[in-house]
Amino acid sequence: MSQAMRPIRETIPLEEARALIDDVIAPITRTERLSLVAANGRVLACDIISNRDVPPFARAGMDGYAVVAEDTFGASRYEPRTLRVVEKVYTGQVPSRPVGPGQAAEIATGAPMPDGANAVVMVEETERAGPDDVRILTPVYPRQNVGKQGADIVEGQTVLRAGDVLNPSRIGAIAALGRIDVEVYQRPSIAILSTGNEIVEPGTPLRPGQIYDINRYTLAAIIAEHGGAPVEYQTAQDTLEDLEGAIDRCLTADVMVFSGGSSVGERDLILDVIGHRGDIVFHGIAVKPGKPTVFGVISGKAVFGMPGYPTSCLSNAYMLLVPALRRMARLPPRHVRTATLPISQRIVSTTGRHQFYTVRLVDGQAHPAFKASGDITSMSQADGYIEIPAQTDIVEKGEIVEVKLF
Repeated sequence: MSQAMRPIRETIPLEEARALIDDVIAPITRTERLSLVAANGRVLACDIISNRDVPPFARAGMDGYAVVAEDTFGASRYEPRTLRVVEKVYTGQVPSRPVGPGQAAEIATGAPMPDGANAVVMVEETERAGPDDVRILTPVYPRQNVGKQGADIVEGQTVLRAGDVLNPSRIGAIAALGRIDVEVYQRPSIAILSTGNEIVEPGTPLRPGQIYDINRYTLAAIIAEHGGAPVEYQTAQDTLEDLEGAIDRCLTADVMVFSGGSSVGERDLILDVIGHRGDIVFHGIAVKPGKPTVFGVISGKAVFGMPGYPTSCLSNAYMLLVPALRRMARLPPRHVRTATLPISQRIVSTTGRHQFYTVRLVDGQAHPAFKASGDITSMSQADGYIEIPAQTDIVEKGEIVEVKLF
């Protein structure tokens, strides 16, 4: 291994990098069965086909009286129709007798309709005329105020399809079928490893020349938010032996994400390890921040080598890791909300590099928030970012920009 500085001699465009990653990343095929309580946000692995009607019986649409609709024709407040009340039917009860001509059953919303009854008169349109009689003050037509059996779901209906992302309403539809669990795709496991002799765990004292690990926490948060299961590992030191051992531990995951060790310094060993254990797909992207990013494959597993600087690391996680992770987790592409606003001051960009420039939204303008690649507040104090294409070197003050919101 050479100990000389190794500059990134050639960068590739962002879209080419994404395409190369897509060639490696495949949607996950492993599945697991989860309770409905735990399944929100997960991706269905099989079709959900109903084995019953929902509701399983015709039911009253409101409190009132179940009647034969024809008995109410012509009824009014001046000429009410009087019917004999033969039963009270509450929710959870089964009617004990049918309703015939000239009869009615007092009924609660959601209760099963008695045989013979084909409509419900709402209670506000009735008045009792003694213990066993009710006056009907308005006519109803057949099926009025009645929810029919199977109105929501019919037996044999495909309620949801494999690949649908579960949300509260879809979980409710599965619960309506009487099911308590569901088969979903597993979350891909993503190993996260920070590298560098200067990186230490938050909560421990800092010695001179050391900094706290930021990237492991930001990466874990973004991975969990976009369908992955982050698996955190202890920081690896800048030695080939330590990095080789870290690779061995991380190979149990579906994807490995390293931060640090992909720049141009003589101690940046990630390239050597990937090259020795697998294949380097690319090293260097024409973006700012985030140029020193490496992507490779070891034992069939994708390896992302993110820059060590926190803003570069998190920016490239959004641009590269999130699309790959969502594809692997079978989630739809990330929907990015945008706002169109004027920029508050002139920005000079780097020609030839696609720049992601963080901004804050204040008083109807986009204000630059980017400080430096090593400053996490470039992201934490921003509301979103604008993209400055590689061929653009200046964005003039007042120019209308599209802000992609975090």
